[in-house]
Amino acid sequence: MRNLRNIGLAAGLALSVSVSALNAYASEPTVPPAPTPFPAEGKINYVARDSILEFKALPEYHEPDWVTEKYVKTGKLPPVKDRLPKEPLVFKTGNMQDGIGVYGDTMRHVIGGRPEGWNYGAGQTQGWGGIDIGLSECLTRTAPLFQVEAKDTEPLPNLARSWDWSSDGHKLTMHLVEGAKWSDGVAFNADDVMFYWDDEVVDPNVSPLNGATQETFGVGTTLKKIDDYTVEWTFKEAFPKQYLYAMAYGTFCPGPAHILKPQHPKYSKNTYDQFKNAFPPEFMNMPVMGAWVPVEYRPDDIIVMRRNPYYWKVDEKGNQLPYLNELQYKLSTWADRDVQAVAGSADFSNLEQPENFVASLKRAAEANAPARLAFGPRLIGYNLRMNFSANGWGNPDERGQAVRELNRNEDFRKAVTMALDRKALGDSLVKGPFTAIYAGGLSSGTSFYDRDSTVYYPFDLEGAKAELAKAGLKDTDGDGFVNFPAGTAGGKNVEIVMLVNNDYTTDKSLAEGVVAQMEKLGIRIVLNGLNGTQRDASQYSGRFDWLVRRNDQELTSVVQNTEQLAPVGPKTSWNHRAPESGEVDLMPFEKDLVDIVNKFVSSEDNDQRASLMREFQKISTEHVYNVGLTEYPGALIINKRFSNIPQGTPIFMFNWAEDSIIRERVFVAADKQAKYELFPQELPGKPGDKGPMD
Repeated sequence: MRNLRNIGLAAGLALSVSVSALNAYASEPTVPPAPTPFPAEGKINYVARDSILEFKALPEYHEPDWVTEKYVKTGKLPPVKDRLPKEPLVFKTGNMQDGIGVYGDTMRHVIGGRPEGWNYGAGQTQGWGGIDIGLSECLTRTAPLFQVEAKDTEPLPNLARSWDWSSDGHKLTMHLVEGAKWSDGVAFNADDVMFYWDDEVVDPNVSPLNGATQETFGVGTTLKKIDDYTVEWTFKEAFPKQYLYAMAYGTFCPGPAHILKPQHPKYSKNTYDQFKNAFPPEFMNMPVMGAWVPVEYRPDDIIVMRRNPYYWKVDEKGNQLPYLNELQYKLSTWADRDVQAVAGSADFSNLEQPENFVASLKRAAEANAPARLAFGPRLIGYNLRMNFSANGWGNPDERGQAVRELNRNEDFRKAVTMALDRKALGDSLVKGPFTAIYAGGLSSGTSFYDRDSTVYYPFDLEGAKAELAKAGLKDTDGDGFVNFPAGTAGGKNVEIVMLVNNDYTTDKSLAEGVVAQMEKLGIRIVLNGLNGTQRDASQYSGRFDWLVRRNDQELTSVVQNTEQLAPVGPKTSWNHRAPESGEVDLMPFEKDLVDIVNKFVSSEDNDQRASLMREFQKISTEHVYNVGLTEYPGALIINKRFSNIPQGTPIFMFNWAEDSIIRERVFVAADKQAKYELFPQELPGKPGDKGPMD
């Protein structure tokens, strides 16, 4: 038997893995193999958190000349100084890669999603690809934190310009931007914040787009209005600074209460479905706090967004942002996004589909390539999650209930993870040094990852079959698939329905690989391929046995959405929630994970937090809390004409790169600007109007 002392795991493993079981393995539990070095990975220039932005009044303010001439001088708009807050958010020049920008041009996106409507607070998607990031703003902001050292990391102020903790740490007073306005000129204030909280987050009949619930901000947390520009949080824990991350994109981004409230069932005769669908994609000029407003929608063709004349952020010279006049979103496919960005017919892409890596690298290396391409750390990972709820979430039938009991059996989970040939899964996506073996738990690209605390069960099909037998599963009818024990689900073949996102080729390819490898183990997997919106609905409601899921922020940044690492509340976990009438039926090791996460959230000691995450990683991978599949880097593809792109921007860490690059600061030099604008010198109109302002 291999000596495990050198990896610091012997004590923990001895508690959960018998000597006889270890002797049955061709490969013993160990640490994951070190990933192959990847020379194309970009390097990040780290900066101090307070070097990025501040709030202050400036002596004077400016805007594009055409706005002044066409709209201010004709009386259609107030002067720019009257459209800005008393103290706007000011981006500091020293943090801009290329300095103060100039006005003009557009950024052309290609996306595979389709908009459901503009009511994101009620759960509608705008099609993804950065649309929602361009139109919504949140209390705090985290995406730019990828460039901040871990010891200095805390969310940046945004709609909440500052905050103060009470002496006992149970109350947090937030001061909102004073004098900021929605894109239709209506004042933004605490009423918008409270509508989002009371009537969308807390209302059990409404599900905000990213699944925010009251528990997202701490079990028992409350929020109240103090005055028009002050709100007060009350937490059960002391100094839970972790929840500042939950107040960023996309879990606390208020919508315009003056537009939404009249449609809400509490204040109208509408049903909740009518409220959710009150603002379809055809509803133009929806009031936003973001830098751009939707002014044109053509089904299966394009969405166009124009600059927000009331945007509340400026540069240090007083130039009202954004610099770019227009954003375009061509409605195509996600694979086409990469192709068009590399070809120069689109301007931006998060290269996250490894099937496109090689061709994209070759094109970007050509001297006349229109786009530059930069890889980040291996932060894109995929894992297999099992539904652990055995007390009714999703109302499973007899077969589904039997599968959930199996999911809760550790021998069964070990059989599944040992039967996966992760190298083959990675190679099926792309050859070369891109993919790496991912054991599960935290992504290897996060600063909290510790390889020596990661328990990896190597590929061992015979050992996996032995674990399956220990779980009580045998092929009793000789058809090659194991059966449920007699008296359970009729003794039929074990058949597992696996939920997968049909929008992405990578998701489908990995799912098909899992199906093939599980068949060799003797488990039949049936794929339930749905588009992203349908997939999310099935997941949130618990209608799945297994699901293939791309790693989210809790596994990549750890400090953001940390409560999703474990079922700390009835609705915080992706794959273990409570039914409406019950509590989460935690397994013993899950109780340990919950305790670790709660301690992490309340701790202000960086060394303790790192230690807690090492403990979390050990327990979660030892007990196969989620089954890692593969992980790889992503690459940012952006047209070379754009300036102010931070060096080493990852495509996903605290948020997607559309937010990380801070698009409102991105500009195109005057001599590189192209005539791509579809609505030149036009501003958004009134809510509900077709097209921009006349």
